Amino acid sequence: MSISTGSESTILPTNAPAASPLPVQDMVGAGKAWGLCTAVDLQDCNPDFIRDPEHIKRYVVELCELIGMNRFGDCQVVNFGEGRVAGYSMVQLISTSLISGHFANDTNNAYLDIFSCKGYDPAVVESFSKEFFGARRSTATATLRY
Repeated sequence: MSISTGSESTILPTNAPAASPLPVQDMVGAGKAWGLCTAVDLQDCNPDFIRDPEHIKRYVVELCELIGMNRFGDCQVVNFGEGRVAGYSMVQLISTSLISGHFANDTNNAYLDIFSCKGYDPAVVESFSKEFFGARRSTATATLRY
C-alpha cells in the first residue's frame, strides 16, 4: 500500500494547515479539513468480478458497512465505452458525499474514488477493495480537501 499525503506536485491552498501528527482520517471534522478523498487504483483484477454488476453493487454495500457510511439511493452501475475505456462505471451517493469507480475491461484494472466529509481509514479502503476485486496490486492516494 502506498498512501501519498504530499508530494512536490501537490497544490495546497494557501490556508492549508501544516502537517499534523494525527492520522489522516482524524483530520476531518469540525474546524479541520472539509473532507477526505481516497483514489484507489487496482491492477490485474479478477476479470469476472469487474464485469459483474451485482458484484460491484455488493462491493459498495460492504464497503459502506465497513467504513460506516450511509448509502443514499440506489447504486448506479452502467456498462459503456469502447476500446480501452470500455467497462462498468459505478456511482453511489452517500450521506456524506459519494463513492465512484470505473472498471476497465481492456486492462482488468479498477479506479475507485471515495470522498466523504466524515473520516475513514484509507488503508482499510485499499485493502478491502484489493481483496474484493481480486487485484494483484494496488495503490492509494489520500487527499484532504479544505
